[in-house]
Amino acid sequence: MSAIVWLNGAFGAGKTTTSAELTRLLPGAHVLDTEYVGFMLRHVLAEPAPVRDFQEWPPWRALAVESIAQVQRFLGGPLIVPQTVVVRAYWTEIRDGLARQGLTVRHFVLHTDSATLTRRIEDDAVETGGRQWRLDHLAAYEAALPWLRAEGTVVDTTGVPPREVALRIAAATEAVTAG
Repeated sequence: MSAIVWLNGAFGAGKTTTSAELTRLLPGAHVLDTEYVGFMLRHVLAEPAPVRDFQEWPPWRALAVESIAQVQRFLGGPLIVPQTVVVRAYWTEIRDGLARQGLTVRHFVLHTDSATLTRRIEDDAVETGGRQWRLDHLAAYEAALPWLRAEGTVVDTTGVPPREVALRIAAATEAVTAG
């Protein structure tokens, strides 16, 4: 399978952990975190074009698409992209850009209830620096849920161990590519 496995969802839904599990389940899989594209651009674009989120920069969206396409072609096999995108226009731009590159995107939305999300974010000992930022973005995720449900396959992560979440995604991904 040479597809893009996009893991979307609120911050704290389990995208990073699920990505690591998926690399063990999908032969030849690698993870590409497109946030690093945003980090790269931050020092160049922050002065002339300040934004609340680097996804607002058109160069981030274009470079995310190009980075995914280049890395996937170089490595082959599935490429897992754990990236929250809650602005539908941005998702459409990215999805269509990848399609123009000839890449198949399997879009999964990791979802859990608000109380669990809040608890996971507050208890996160790894990503402590952006705790308040992630909490502040829960409302945007909730507002995006209707279109996320229409555009992706929702996987409930409430009370489900990361390995089980990854097994469900791997099975769905392989079933689609085999069919």
